Amino acid sequence: MSGTEFEKGNRQHEHDEHHKHHSSSCSCSKNEDVFNGCEEEECVEKNSFYREIIFISSVGIIFVLMLIAENFYAESLNEVFLSSAFIFLYILCGYPVLKSALHAISKLDVFNEFTLMAAASLSAIAIGAMSEAVGVMIFYRLGEAFQERASSQSRRSIKALLATKPLLARVIKEGVAIELDPKELVKGDLIQVLPGEVIPIDGIIKSGASDIDTSSITGESLPIHAASGDKVYGGTLALDGLILVEAEGPFEDSTISRILEMVQNATARKSSTERFITRFAKWYTPAVFAIAAMVAFIPPMTGHGELRDWFYRGLVLLVISCPCALVISIPLGYFGGIGSASKRGILVKGAYVFDALANVTTAIFDKTGTLTYGRFKVTKVVPSANISREDLLKIAASAELGSSHPLAASIIEAAGEVDIDPDALLTQSSGKGMTLKNGDSVTAVGNIALMKDFGISTEDVSTPGTVVHVAKNSQYMGYIVLQDSLRKESRKAIRDLREHGIKGIYMLTGDRESVASLIAEELGLNGYRSELMPEDKVEALKEICKGETEKTLYVGDGINDGPVLVTSKTGIAMGGFGSQVAVEVADAVILDDSPLKVAELLRIAKKTRTIVWQNIFMALGVKAIFLVGGVAGIAGLWEAVFADVGVALLAILNATRASKV
Repeated sequence: MSGTEFEKGNRQHEHDEHHKHHSSSCSCSKNEDVFNGCEEEECVEKNSFYREIIFISSVGIIFVLMLIAENFYAESLNEVFLSSAFIFLYILCGYPVLKSALHAISKLDVFNEFTLMAAASLSAIAIGAMSEAVGVMIFYRLGEAFQERASSQSRRSIKALLATKPLLARVIKEGVAIELDPKELVKGDLIQVLPGEVIPIDGIIKSGASDIDTSSITGESLPIHAASGDKVYGGTLALDGLILVEAEGPFEDSTISRILEMVQNATARKSSTERFITRFAKWYTPAVFAIAAMVAFIPPMTGHGELRDWFYRGLVLLVISCPCALVISIPLGYFGGIGSASKRGILVKGAYVFDALANVTTAIFDKTGTLTYGRFKVTKVVPSANISREDLLKIAASAELGSSHPLAASIIEAAGEVDIDPDALLTQSSGKGMTLKNGDSVTAVGNIALMKDFGISTEDVSTPGTVVHVAKNSQYMGYIVLQDSLRKESRKAIRDLREHGIKGIYMLTGDRESVASLIAEELGLNGYRSELMPEDKVEALKEICKGETEKTLYVGDGINDGPVLVTSKTGIAMGGFGSQVAVEVADAVILDDSPLKVAELLRIAKKTRTIVWQNIFMALGVKAIFLVGGVAGIAGLWEAVFADVGVALLAILNATRASKV
């Protein structure tokens, strides 16, 4: 049944912009434009719900009194008066349905809930079943009201996320604070953020300090302290201090803007279950409609019973024929799951991700920045030429200035201040390292593969850690050893995955064999592949899963992970929006660095799918029982109303559980 399409009682409130009638199925639409909600809209929805309940209750009380009069005082009442009173109640309660039915018929959309309810109730009046006709409309309206209420509540988590969108930014220009729309901000703008205000854009704190509530972005409840020089993200909340933030770029490139874009697009990407139900609904309603017509006319035409009796049975099937419980509750269940994940700092690109995760049996992790912190520390500097340790670091740092790899940041930090010619050409060799060309001088900084490209022999290094070799003008200058540390959550993350049915857990890394084997053993992984180029990771993934990428989950930090994120059935990027490639190709993004969120996403996906399939079995099972009962003459219109409205409401209430998993 449609929530936002339905015109609520006396309000005559049109929602035509949301009408989506299917050519051959019940027009049970879900409100897809749920992202423009605000507190005022929620207040209006709540008031509308209460007004509708008061209206239905008033009509219901009158209806009960009329039923009492019909059953106990029929002899003392005029039959015409009683029939007229029932018809008045029918029109009062059923006018929005009748109007919507006429509108649908004018659009040549016959098989929708409005025309089905109108046809069934008007036919009931035609055969003298006045009270049943009014009862159908009252309970339909009641179910519709509670359905809309349940649908609104299921969207609360998404609306709460969108509420973090900053409405204004206070920009300091020539010493004066000017309020602007965040969309008007440009790189370099200095923004004043007061205590209790939402930070409007990603940037660097230039002055001041504050505790920052990042729960709207990462799901982390504990605030973090940020001071001058620290990066802050749009959509987070400054709690207790005034700060001045320099914008890193325009609003559309900010974290909060990209999150909103992902969430807004999520419901458009349907799951295989949703697509199946859409196809099912296209033939289910017309099929039951045809069966209802045959039940109503064929038996009496062949001399098997009275026309009125079989016609009544056909009406029962007509009421049951709308697959509203399926068409609404299934997308609503997935939507609740998406909202539940977003509250925990996990953004999924669509309901299809939940279906894919439900079948995953193998998980493959990138090492750096995923299982490890990705924050390297220089532990050893070994020059082999006539240079000092400090000079070797500066030579390496000069080439690493053009790299975004975590290794580069650590080397630059260890080297301190580095001078570089602005005309120098920096080139990155993916999976190998960096090259700096400055006039006739060429500096290469990277792994053994890069050194081989330049025909340079290296020392055999057995020291634990990641080794970065340095060469200049075809002369080997030495090497730098950096060490990363295992995340404290990684062991529990692996255990949690196994508890969720993941049988094979593997690691891919470009690091050395000695480093990879140590980590794999410590975490109890099923296996690993080391010393891989980015292009090698795809083949390694296919080899591990034996070509069954449909059941494979890949988790990486987005650096050099684009191809393998696409190849796996489900790709998860950790660490937020650090890599644009990761955002584009990953199926889900974990906004913080916790590998525990992978198992959390699996849990949400499986529970959401369980709820969805509960609704499918419940709706189809109950409808099948009442369809048989209707044909057999056991179930009447009252029971048919329960089979349609009641089951739809139960399914929707069950679907809202997905937002709380």
